[in-house]
Amino acid sequence: MRLLHVVTLVSDDGAYGGPTSVATGQLEECAARGHEVTLLSLWRGRSPAPERVGSVPLRTRPARSLLPGRFTGLMHPLLVRDLWRAMGSADVVHIHAGRDLVSLAALAVAALRRKNFLAQTHGMVEPRRRAVVRLFDRLYVPLLRRARGCLVLTERERRAVAEVIGPDGPPLLKLPNGVRPERADGATSSRRAPEVLFLARLHPRKRPDAFVEMAALVHRKMPDARFSLYGADEGALPRVRHLIAAHGLQGVVTYGGALQHSDAVRAYARAAVYVLPSTDEPFGMTLIEAMSAGTPVLCTQSCGIAEELASRGAAVVTDGSPRAMADAVCDLLADEHKRAALVKAGHRAVEEVFSIHTVADRLEGIYRNTCSPNSSPIGSSISSSIT
Repeated sequence: MRLLHVVTLVSDDGAYGGPTSVATGQLEECAARGHEVTLLSLWRGRSPAPERVGSVPLRTRPARSLLPGRFTGLMHPLLVRDLWRAMGSADVVHIHAGRDLVSLAALAVAALRRKNFLAQTHGMVEPRRRAVVRLFDRLYVPLLRRARGCLVLTERERRAVAEVIGPDGPPLLKLPNGVRPERADGATSSRRAPEVLFLARLHPRKRPDAFVEMAALVHRKMPDARFSLYGADEGALPRVRHLIAAHGLQGVVTYGGALQHSDAVRAYARAAVYVLPSTDEPFGMTLIEAMSAGTPVLCTQSCGIAEELASRGAAVVTDGSPRAMADAVCDLLADEHKRAALVKAGHRAVEEVFSIHTVADRLEGIYRNTCSPNSSPIGSSISSSIT
């Protein structure tokens, strides 16, 4: 099959986060299975856009800010022409759709082209009451309803999308994100420095400030521990630096900027614990990446996959307060056997649920149903098979 994925932004700092890495991972696995794949996106970076992301062919236009908003208003006029041409030869169009101009354009072109397309919302489509969102949704929601299916990560996201698109929308199909299972090359917990890792956008919802507050508490009990933050700054870095100075943590807590994927994998692998303090995290892709790298993980109760991970013994789940996170981190750093048990359970969770191989199996089934010439809209048979 000829598969076209559309995502809003690819950048050298990974600013768009999960949707981009998920699209790339899905396409790499589909390409390995013999499908012809293309990723179409805007590009933002200090250098020209690459021709490929990993093994995935990439077609881009430079990102331009046409409207206010971090990603909402990004666009390039010629991207519409690119979408029209690329969709013409595609068997399946897969749109990683947020509330932004690129997603709106992709949905509109797919509808005008009368293409069978899927939408995947990545937790980005939730009920909103602001007037500007309601105005945008007058165009966006009718187009989203024309998808053959809408892929959602969790039951919570399914409810949110259902509220937005109403009863006339497409089937909502649960599909987790997936990573390629990895094994650290002979790494053992005894070799690891006592490093605690934060790797996410420095956005208030990700709560890097709570990570620093947690670090201050851990440092009092375990002064040898070190704490690293990585990720593109999205407004929270000044607060992070203020807290580091206020707690006297210079040299204890460091910020290393955004990382390329290969560098991020190495950061996961050398950390003793990975902490994601986010509230209302739709999924938690970095948790899966850290587990795949063989690192114990800690998240909050409001993370979309917290219940699944906790039931498997694959993560420590707290209420997200700095004190609770600090107590959990101290417990993990002091107990090598507990860390090893988390690593083992994390690998098992990745292999059984969050492996890209498992996700691609499910996705291929949806694609076959979608691109069949006589297919009707995706129904309950596929929905029930992947929930």
